[in-house]
Amino acid sequence: MDQSASPPLRAAIIPVTAFQQNCTLLWCTATMKGAFVDAGGDLDRLKAAARQAGVTIEKLLVTHGHIDHCGSAGILAAELGVPIEGPHEADRFWIERLGSDSRGFGIPGTPFEPDRWLIGGDQVTVGKLVLDVIHCAGHTPGHVVFHHAPSRLALVGDVLFEGSIGRTDFPMSNHADLIASITGRLWPLGGETAFVPGHGAMSTFARERASNPFVGDRVVGQAAANRSGPG
Repeated sequence: MDQSASPPLRAAIIPVTAFQQNCTLLWCTATMKGAFVDAGGDLDRLKAAARQAGVTIEKLLVTHGHIDHCGSAGILAAELGVPIEGPHEADRFWIERLGSDSRGFGIPGTPFEPDRWLIGGDQVTVGKLVLDVIHCAGHTPGHVVFHHAPSRLALVGDVLFEGSIGRTDFPMSNHADLIASITGRLWPLGGETAFVPGHGAMSTFARERASNPFVGDRVVGQAAANRSGPG
């Protein structure tokens, strides 16, 4: 097999927990070193996926502090002896309440302290891959997105979905911030960029700009016109 023809990044989506949250196994094909993005639960399934792909997990990445996205991250990090990077420290509130949320939702959740809190403009590495960190507040105040520009791929957590956007009815959520994050920080990454959402099917930014009923260009443009008033 000609390894030079292999893309630098490969990814596999593994839905976990009763919320069917998209945990992503992301790896560098040059080194076969990888990371789980949002290891929310079902750890046996995640570890089996890494073994099957021949990937050595070197870290865990977290987009935000909700239990379905990181409830089991601390447990898995301890088992594998790897660090946790992310989210932004503004989500400390959510991570500290993982224990109580576990009891409320009936799924595993253990508070943890990330080895590295992230801010917008940071970069994270996975093997030889370098991913940009984009702070996209709104769904939670500390939500981050991971973007690999050479692959035109973004892992957006619960910021954006195919045909929808993240909920903003949680404590510390902010709808206006979410819209600003999507239109001001995700759209500039380019319409050809494909994204893995926190739940459901993948899509592209171009597709969502064309048809998303919440942040499509036509909807956002009309909202701006309404705010500016007549004339």
